[in-house]
Amino acid sequence: MKIVLVSRIDDENALRYTAELARELEGLGHDVVFEEGTARHIGKKEGIPFEELAGDLVVVVGGDGSVLLTVHQMKKQVPVLGINWGEVGFLADLEPAEARAFFAAHKSGFEVERRLRISLSVNGRRFGDALNEAVIVTDRPAKMLRFGVYVDGTPAEEFRADGLLISTPTGSTAYAMSAGGPIVDPRIEGYLLVPLAPYMLSSRPRLISTGRDLAITLETDKPAHLVIDGQSPFELEKEVTVTVKKSADPALFVHTGKPFFEKVNHKLRNL
Repeated sequence: MKIVLVSRIDDENALRYTAELARELEGLGHDVVFEEGTARHIGKKEGIPFEELAGDLVVVVGGDGSVLLTVHQMKKQVPVLGINWGEVGFLADLEPAEARAFFAAHKSGFEVERRLRISLSVNGRRFGDALNEAVIVTDRPAKMLRFGVYVDGTPAEEFRADGLLISTPTGSTAYAMSAGGPIVDPRIEGYLLVPLAPYMLSSRPRLISTGRDLAITLETDKPAHLVIDGQSPFELEKEVTVTVKKSADPALFVHTGKPFFEKVNHKLRNL
């Protein structure tokens, strides 16, 4: 099995652990290579750029941000396994002490879970795919934006707020949860809309099926930004329409056998 290792590069202990893990995986008979930034920081001469990552498995040693960056920059989705070297790690199923036993027990393969990503277009121009969320936020503090939500071409709601989160079920335990949204089973395919500090209390989170056409209008002359997975900010022009679709290229995650709600309960209780 060809395994690509990616590590957060701002933590010497994470880099040391990644180098040790590489030796153990090679001892199990796997072909191990490194992402180029990881390779450079652990003293390896050759590495693979993010956009060229390819293999049977990509192992990310880091927090949710490291996993998101990896998924975001891969041109072709490869199964990802996260080893938590961050604060909470909802996208990293294994703790460092668990990884060795997992790989020893899964020498020949593993179960893969597909995770919905959403594709964002602005006025017909495609901007990218989000695994966690896309957020539209004001560029000026204390200035509200006006949004319109259209489902299958029909007006569903108009409201004013500091911003709007368009989240996947995977992202429901991230920014959306902090903003008051529900925790959503990742097997559900839907778009979760969560207004940020809405002016009216009647503006509530909504979960909309991916089988419907969803469009968001930004009806304001105030400057705003669209940010995808916390990685890519885009400046929005006045009065634009953001079209939301199910991405044809879902993220792929290794299923470690941990039940989703048990994992969430454990992580939330240890915040």
